[in-house]
Amino acid sequence: MSLPLDTLLEGDCIALMNDLPAGSVDMVFADPPYNLQLGGTLLRPDNSLVDGVDEDWDRFSEPAAYDSFTRAWLTAARRVLKDDGTLWVIGSYHNIFRVGAALQDLGFWVLNDIVWRKSNPMPNFRGTRFTNAHETLIWCAKTPQSRYTFNYDAMKALNDDVQMRSDWLLPLCTGSERLKDGGRKTHPTQKPESLLYRVLMAATKPGDVVLDPFFGTGTTGAVARLLHRHYIGLERDPGYAAAARARIDLVRPLADPSVLLTPSKRSEPRVPFGTVVERGLLTPGDLLFGGTRYDKSAKIRADGTLIAADHRGSIHKVGALVQGAPACNGWTFWHFKQGGSYVPIDVLRQKIRAELH
Repeated sequence: MSLPLDTLLEGDCIALMNDLPAGSVDMVFADPPYNLQLGGTLLRPDNSLVDGVDEDWDRFSEPAAYDSFTRAWLTAARRVLKDDGTLWVIGSYHNIFRVGAALQDLGFWVLNDIVWRKSNPMPNFRGTRFTNAHETLIWCAKTPQSRYTFNYDAMKALNDDVQMRSDWLLPLCTGSERLKDGGRKTHPTQKPESLLYRVLMAATKPGDVVLDPFFGTGTTGAVARLLHRHYIGLERDPGYAAAARARIDLVRPLADPSVLLTPSKRSEPRVPFGTVVERGLLTPGDLLFGGTRYDKSAKIRADGTLIAADHRGSIHKVGALVQGAPACNGWTFWHFKQGGSYVPIDVLRQKIRAELH
């Protein structure tokens, strides 16, 4: 069959995946049953009922049955995943360790485990355990050789220009985002859109195809549509499927696709500092300043190197030497004076790069 882009298919996810073309999707995001093994009802201190997971789809007769199910859907997902694609699976302590072992047994290559730390977790009402305040996501490539997508610069930008860590503090799905039917949650484990936003921004590109075999109420599809990714949703419950379709129909993709892209610094053209001098943006003999108080200085030479006291060399080498540091990014360390202000020389590099595009 052809690839049913931006479509929700109803039925058993394993059979549906086996009907899809092999090697056809860029990412699989899976939120499978957790096999929570809850014993009886759970009450709050005020004796009100906790609206937890008690549906049949989360019940398995024994761990071996859950393991068999896990291997079956992972095998189907692996077949439909492109060689350079990745798979994300989320779970709790009830199931994630069993899923992780199955992933490795089937040949997936684990890249990270991500801890989703909930900013507003449900308390442990019985007071018999620690508050369960996190879930775990496993991110893996199809093989160790996969050339997978990782939008490092986008993740760093999302995190105020600091490298994104593997512990993510995000709230539960609450408020207007939580789908309800007659005052009751439409789905007991609806994931927040912020979580899927980060996953899709991290490991897909606009136009990529994301498959969610446990689609539920369609969080993956809603975020994919917003971010100009294609989705394929698989869901066996007609009620969840109807809610997902209605939800996704309300999503409008971002009007300007150009805002989706975060240029990778590694892909930008290399600009030697000498080019800045050649272009006349700075002149041999000009002084550059660095340090927290701009108390370090160096003079520009005609060949694009710097001289500072007994130190000579590139902007990076001299920047390191005047600080007594093992290394230095000269583009951000050195500044030139302009109108009474100190401006990083990287501004001039970006000006040249803009002209090269």
